[in-house]
Amino acid sequence: MAEAHVCEGYYSDDIRFVERFTCPLDPDSPEHIFCCGFEDMKYCCSEPGNYFPYKHAYMWTLSIGALVGLAIAALVLLAFVVSVCVLCALFLHKKPQRRFDSGLKLHILDGSTEKGVLGPHNKTRRRAKSLHQRCLI
Repeated sequence: MAEAHVCEGYYSDDIRFVERFTCPLDPDSPEHIFCCGFEDMKYCCSEPGNYFPYKHAYMWTLSIGALVGLAIAALVLLAFVVSVCVLCALFLHKKPQRRFDSGLKLHILDGSTEKGVLGPHNKTRRRAKSLHQRCLI
Protein backbone atom coordinates (compact mmCIF):
# COMPACT_ATOMS: atom_id res chain seq x y z
CA MET A 1 0.00 0.00 0.00
CA ALA A 2 1.13 3.59 -0.73
CA GLU A 3 2.40 5.91 1.96
CA ALA A 4 -0.30 7.84 3.82
CA HIS A 5 -0.19 11.64 3.98
CA VAL A 6 -1.34 13.78 6.87
CA CYS A 7 -3.43 16.91 6.45
CA GLU A 8 -2.68 19.28 9.30
CA GLY A 9 -5.50 20.90 11.26
CA TYR A 10 -6.90 24.16 9.95
CA TYR A 11 -9.62 26.79 10.46
CA SER A 12 -12.36 26.59 7.86
CA ASP A 13 -14.24 29.51 6.27
CA ASP A 14 -16.77 29.52 9.09
CA ILE A 15 -13.94 29.79 11.68
CA ARG A 16 -14.43 26.19 12.79
CA PHE A 17 -11.28 24.24 13.63
CA VAL A 18 -10.90 20.99 11.67
CA GLU A 19 -8.61 18.41 13.34
CA ARG A 20 -5.73 16.89 11.42
CA PHE A 21 -6.52 13.74 9.47
CA THR A 22 -4.68 11.07 7.51
CA CYS A 23 -5.38 10.33 3.88
CA PRO A 24 -7.15 8.26 2.66
CA LEU A 25 -10.19 9.14 4.79
CA ASP A 26 -12.45 6.67 3.01
CA PRO A 27 -11.26 3.04 2.95
CA ASP A 28 -13.25 2.55 -0.27
CA SER A 29 -11.00 5.15 -2.05
CA PRO A 30 -7.46 3.98 -1.39
CA GLU A 31 -6.11 6.06 -4.30
CA HIS A 32 -6.87 9.33 -2.47
CA ILE A 33 -3.68 9.40 -0.44
CA PHE A 34 -2.52 13.01 -0.91
CA CYS A 35 -3.53 16.06 1.09
CA CYS A 36 -4.96 18.65 -1.29
CA GLY A 37 -6.84 21.93 -1.12
CA PHE A 38 -6.11 25.26 0.57
CA GLU A 39 -5.28 26.60 4.03
CA ASP A 40 -8.98 26.81 4.89
CA MET A 41 -10.30 23.77 2.98
CA LYS A 42 -8.33 20.52 2.87
CA TYR A 43 -9.30 17.17 1.40
CA CYS A 44 -7.74 13.95 0.15
CA CYS A 45 -7.04 13.48 -3.55
CA SER A 46 -5.19 11.16 -5.90
CA GLU A 47 -2.70 13.64 -7.42
CA PRO A 48 0.29 15.07 -5.58
CA GLY A 49 1.01 18.80 -5.61
CA ASN A 50 -2.58 20.02 -5.38
CA TYR A 51 -2.18 21.76 -2.04
CA PHE A 52 -2.03 25.57 -2.24
CA PRO A 53 -0.72 27.47 0.81
CA TYR A 54 -3.30 30.29 0.71
CA LYS A 55 -6.98 30.69 1.42
CA HIS A 56 -9.63 29.46 -0.99
CA ALA A 57 -11.12 32.97 -1.29
CA TYR A 58 -7.77 34.14 -2.69
CA MET A 59 -8.37 31.97 -5.76
CA TRP A 60 -11.61 33.85 -6.45
CA THR A 61 -9.74 37.13 -6.20
CA LEU A 62 -7.20 35.87 -8.74
CA SER A 63 -9.94 34.58 -11.01
CA ILE A 64 -11.87 37.84 -10.92
CA GLY A 65 -8.68 39.82 -11.57
CA ALA A 66 -7.83 37.60 -14.53
CA LEU A 67 -11.34 37.95 -15.94
CA VAL A 68 -11.24 41.75 -15.61
CA GLY A 69 -7.85 41.82 -17.35
CA LEU A 70 -9.10 39.61 -20.15
CA ALA A 71 -12.23 41.72 -20.55
CA ILE A 72 -10.16 44.91 -20.85
CA ALA A 73 -7.84 43.28 -23.39
CA ALA A 74 -10.86 42.06 -25.40
CA LEU A 75 -12.38 45.56 -25.41
CA VAL A 76 -9.10 47.10 -26.60
CA LEU A 77 -8.84 44.51 -29.37
CA LEU A 78 -12.47 45.08 -30.36
CA ALA A 79 -11.94 48.86 -30.47
CA PHE A 80 -8.87 48.36 -32.68
CA VAL A 81 -10.71 46.07 -35.11
CA VAL A 82 -13.72 48.41 -35.31
CA SER A 83 -11.51 51.45 -35.93
CA VAL A 84 -9.57 49.63 -38.67
CA CYS A 85 -12.84 48.61 -40.34
CA VAL A 86 -14.22 52.16 -40.14
CA LEU A 87 -11.01 53.64 -41.55
CA CYS A 88 -10.98 51.11 -44.40
CA ALA A 89 -14.62 51.86 -45.22
CA LEU A 90 -13.94 55.61 -45.17
CA PHE A 91 -10.88 55.19 -47.37
CA LEU A 92 -12.76 53.12 -49.93
CA HIS A 93 -15.79 55.41 -49.87
CA LYS A 94 -13.82 58.67 -50.13
CA LYS A 95 -11.39 57.37 -52.74
CA PRO A 96 -11.46 59.57 -55.88
CA GLN A 97 -13.13 57.88 -58.82
CA ARG A 98 -10.92 59.48 -61.48
CA ARG A 99 -7.19 59.23 -61.91
CA PHE A 100 -4.87 61.22 -59.71
CA ASP A 101 -4.07 64.66 -61.21
CA SER A 102 -0.32 65.14 -61.03
CA GLY A 103 -0.51 68.72 -62.28
CA LEU A 104 1.34 67.96 -65.50
CA LYS A 105 -0.49 68.35 -68.78
CA LEU A 106 0.83 65.51 -70.89
CA HIS A 107 -0.04 65.22 -74.58
CA ILE A 108 0.39 62.22 -76.82
CA LEU A 109 2.99 62.78 -79.55
CA ASP A 110 1.75 61.83 -83.00
CA GLY A 111 5.11 61.85 -84.76
CA SER A 112 5.22 65.59 -85.51
CA THR A 113 7.99 67.54 -83.81
CA GLU A 114 5.94 70.68 -83.29
CA LYS A 115 2.77 69.07 -81.91
CA GLY A 116 2.55 67.84 -78.35
CA VAL A 117 5.29 69.96 -76.85
CA LEU A 118 5.18 69.77 -73.09
CA GLY A 119 5.11 72.41 -70.41
CA PRO A 120 4.17 76.08 -69.98
CA HIS A 121 7.03 77.37 -72.18
CA ASN A 122 5.46 76.03 -75.35
CA LYS A 123 6.12 79.14 -77.47
CA THR A 124 9.73 79.40 -76.33
CA ARG A 125 10.42 75.81 -77.31
CA ARG A 126 8.80 76.27 -80.70
CA ARG A 127 10.96 79.33 -81.37
CA ALA A 128 14.07 77.45 -80.34
CA LYS A 129 13.21 74.56 -82.66
CA SER A 130 12.50 76.88 -85.60
CA LEU A 131 15.83 78.70 -85.02
CA HIS A 132 17.60 75.37 -84.89
CA GLN A 133 15.96 74.27 -88.14
CA ARG A 134 16.90 77.58 -89.89
CA CYS A 135 20.51 77.12 -88.88
CA LEU A 136 20.54 73.66 -90.42
CA ILE A 137 19.30 74.95 -93.80
